[in-house]
Amino acid sequence: MDNNTVATSLTAVLNNSYALYYKTQNYHWNVDGPNFVSLHQLFEEQYEALKDQIDTVAELIRGLDQKVTLSLEDIQSGNDLGPVKYDANATDMVRDLVDGHAAVERALSASLAAANEAGDEVVAGFVADSLTKHRSAKWMLRSIAA
Repeated sequence: MDNNTVATSLTAVLNNSYALYYKTQNYHWNVDGPNFVSLHQLFEEQYEALKDQIDTVAELIRGLDQKVTLSLEDIQSGNDLGPVKYDANATDMVRDLVDGHAAVERALSASLAAANEAGDEVVAGFVADSLTKHRSAKWMLRSIAA
């Protein structure tokens, strides 16, 4: 497997991560109800963490001598998360974000396989760390929606 294959897998991570970032930030702005304060803060923490992850993914792609080729159209049409649910209540928002983290995890798992096959320890290490963070975020959200 070559750098192009690993970069392509990272582009899928980037695409899904951006979609989750936008969705999480939208829910941060629009959540209401009795758990407003805690969810508003949690969503902010999560989209800030996603912002950092997105930048690192793009830098990893550039480190593989590939261009970052992701447009807003790509994000809108090429992610596995589906659209923002503008009329969702707080519980539905939380459940939707659980599903979003699961989608990013799937993209990360595919990227981990590509990095391992290519022997790219740098990408594999970052992806493994990112999987841990997404599983933790998903667990926190799932605990709220239970």
